[in-house]
Amino acid sequence: MSSKLSINQQDLKYLQLLAQSFPNVSEASTEIINLQAILNLPKGTEHFLADVHGEYEAFQHVLKNASGNIQRKVNDLFGNTLREADKRELCTLIYYPDQKLELIKASEQNLNDWYHIIIHQLVSVCRLVSSKYTRSKVRKALPKSFSYIIQELLHERTDDANKTDYVNVIIDTIISTGRADAFIIAICNVIQRLAIDQLHILGDIYDRGPGAHIIMDTLSQYHSWDIQWGNHDILWMGALAGNRACQCNVIRLSLRYANLATLEEGYGINLVPLATFAMETYGDDPCEEFRPKISSADSARLDQKTHRLTALMHKAITIIQFKEEAAIIKRNPGWKMNDRLLFHNIDYDKGTIMLDGKEYELKSNSFPTIDPAHPDKLTPEEKLLMDKLNHSFQVSEKFHKHISQILQHGCMYAIYNNNLLFHASIPLNEDGSLKEVEIAPGYKYSGKELLYNIGMMIRTAFQNDNTPEERNYAIDYFLYLWCGPDSPLFDKSKMATFERYFIADKATHAEEKGNYFKLRNDEHIADTIMDAFGVTGENRHIINGHVPVHVCNGENPIKANGKLMVIDGGFSQAYHKETGIAGYTLVYHSRGFVLVQHEPFTSTLDAIQKCTDIKSTTQIVEMSAHRMRVADTDIGRELNKQIKELERLLYAYRHGYIKEIIPNK
Repeated sequence: MSSKLSINQQDLKYLQLLAQSFPNVSEASTEIINLQAILNLPKGTEHFLADVHGEYEAFQHVLKNASGNIQRKVNDLFGNTLREADKRELCTLIYYPDQKLELIKASEQNLNDWYHIIIHQLVSVCRLVSSKYTRSKVRKALPKSFSYIIQELLHERTDDANKTDYVNVIIDTIISTGRADAFIIAICNVIQRLAIDQLHILGDIYDRGPGAHIIMDTLSQYHSWDIQWGNHDILWMGALAGNRACQCNVIRLSLRYANLATLEEGYGINLVPLATFAMETYGDDPCEEFRPKISSADSARLDQKTHRLTALMHKAITIIQFKEEAAIIKRNPGWKMNDRLLFHNIDYDKGTIMLDGKEYELKSNSFPTIDPAHPDKLTPEEKLLMDKLNHSFQVSEKFHKHISQILQHGCMYAIYNNNLLFHASIPLNEDGSLKEVEIAPGYKYSGKELLYNIGMMIRTAFQNDNTPEERNYAIDYFLYLWCGPDSPLFDKSKMATFERYFIADKATHAEEKGNYFKLRNDEHIADTIMDAFGVTGENRHIINGHVPVHVCNGENPIKANGKLMVIDGGFSQAYHKETGIAGYTLVYHSRGFVLVQHEPFTSTLDAIQKCTDIKSTTQIVEMSAHRMRVADTDIGRELNKQIKELERLLYAYRHGYIKEIIPNK
């Protein structure tokens, strides 16, 4: 530290505030020592997931096993000293301690002996996963009821002859006092907690799968997570904000995949008025094109009557959706989406539609709620139904809570440790340059500024301190983010929802992808984007999801010479046949990046009873030449700044700028 360091008045004011936390040389020095030590700990493990789409069982299992990280730790620790079956049993206990304990207690003949062995094993695993953290951080992760005991067991070993009896008596007493089960559950949860330092979700918690609300409940208890909003998340956020087209889309997609659990059980959305309206209006309509898109196994759980009612409701809300979308598109001519007002192109007498100068026959010409003279106008019954549905969304307390969490933990993009995270795309021109997009009349942005200002607009929809005009436009804008051509969450020529339902010719179903998807394998494009976002460092990357990687067709998730990673491998069961796998997760630990490719998850029950795990294939993406430490991370850079400020405080104490406060002994 230079003896020529000068301190001006502004610096002095800041240092005087800092002195309130560190009132003397001793305390400031101790903090510097502590921070310097932390800088040399191994980098914490980051876990990246994308596009979980309501598949809560697979999501929860991947969190519990840390994408196989816990299994690898168990293998490293016990090697050949435990049988494979015993290691699987241990891993399953760590993932599902409550349920697994019940099974073991029902079959284990010498339970006390088993408790002794398993507690020693769990302490060893916990010691390994906690070794990269400070004692203070580990202590904060411990449950209050067992904090002292776990700390003692972690820092004392039975191979120390002086402490063997001490450790054994602790474990004996845990068992004899009837606290073994509670202790095992507690330490298993600590292992899960310490296996992953930060969870990144690259969008799309919602739609398709049955348990988005369960995923959100899980995240509400998770220690540290962030989300980069996906197009399906935006749809549900728009539904809460009051965008009726988004509400229709949310209901339509739930009906399309016959997964109403999140809406009805999770958020209490009352769909009875929709069912009543659908039966009255479309009771004589076959609604063949609206039968739910489900597997044969899922189809078996729906009786014929439910299957039929689902199709009727599906059609009813779809027709209303197109009308609600038309109203928003007409209010916002700057979006240039009038080509999606397709009800105007239908010849209702002939049952045909004109698209791009060509006439197509419709698969169905049953439109009892459409007035050909005013095809986008809601009937009084449809208007009343939408009022009821909107009210149901607005009064759902749990829905409000979950969307608030997404707003609190999320944004359109994030930069962590030289990695740029976003869900889908960055709008580009044909030459790969950043495309300017008008998000509101007179406001055009590209790249980083585009995503930042979209994020601000999204928040505007939930704030009452803006003008009604600003808030109403922000609410409308959720629809553009969902299906607008230049939306960074969509980035396609059109959303061919109408065509897929009503036109047999699949040529009309095509949605041309934007330039980002066409050019993203080009290393120069990846560098251009990262430069625009200010992402620096030799090993910088773009990580996103959104578009499933078709592994069965030979597609590689690693693109742009390793600078871009796409980790949507299809968590959703609806994608499994299409992708050939059941999702990717990415793990970034102190030695580098590991991409984990997952096979389909059978069930939580199988995992508990049969000790089955998700079969995963690990691919090393990038290994660091040296083991990364906290000093190499964003947190490390912040800690270095704190150290410099504390060194200035020491200088101020030692040169009389600030007077020390020495506590009385």
